[in-house]
Amino acid sequence: MNAALPMPTPCDVRDPRIEAPSNRWLIHPLGRMLLPLALRAGLSANCVSIFGLLLGAAAALAYGMGRSSAALLAGLALSIGWLIMDGLDGMVARARGTQSAAGRLLDGLCDHGVFVMIYVALALRLGTGEGWMLAIAAGAAHAIQSNLYEGERARFHRRAAGRLDPPSPASGESRILRLYDRLSTAPDRGPRPFENRLAAATDRAAMIALYTEAATGPMRLMWSQTANVRVFAIFVAASLGDPRLFWWFEIVPLSLAAAAAMIWHRGIERALTK
Repeated sequence: MNAALPMPTPCDVRDPRIEAPSNRWLIHPLGRMLLPLALRAGLSANCVSIFGLLLGAAAALAYGMGRSSAALLAGLALSIGWLIMDGLDGMVARARGTQSAAGRLLDGLCDHGVFVMIYVALALRLGTGEGWMLAIAAGAAHAIQSNLYEGERARFHRRAAGRLDPPSPASGESRILRLYDRLSTAPDRGPRPFENRLAAATDRAAMIALYTEAATGPMRLMWSQTANVRVFAIFVAASLGDPRLFWWFEIVPLSLAAAAAMIWHRGIERALTK
């Protein structure tokens, strides 16, 4: 009989102080409910990622079908299913000990791929040049915002755990995977003055406690950058019959929220460095 696989706890990689409420109370609990089933079925993390991508493709198809209540609710339900799979693939990888740069690359491509398909479906449904321009601009803003969000969150978790050096890309991976790993961890290499101050602190635990308490505010502001917010915003805009509402929401308010959180976080670091 095979040895039982280790089951990660809810807080293995996520600090509950900065985790979005929708993740804490809906998405991740549902993922943890499905985790034993996925492990017993022998599914790999990559299989879960691909299944999530298929759910996202079905959501895009539903949103492209029109404004009927059935199509819109199907789009929302399928999008939520993708969010659950997006969390479940990481749970499976940690439970099996199969985390890798290739898995992170596939997960990232699936995440971006779902939104690309939904944006294209909404632009096709709108059928105007303005709609395509807004979709492209919103997609570019989304890519920047998501990268900043993931970098800030990774940096917070690393510091809270007392790890001062960003992870280095694995030397044994292919060039493409090393490049992806290097780019995805680039924001996590940031502000060195605070990192140096933290490394030199005589009471590092106390300084980490001060940092995490102060930085919880800007990290909660970063909740606006989660895929969950976008999924529900897409549903609202599609229900109102105007996808442009979502794209403008992404281009202006979400960009302002990301910039405000970054400025706030850097200010906290400067204050603690002094």
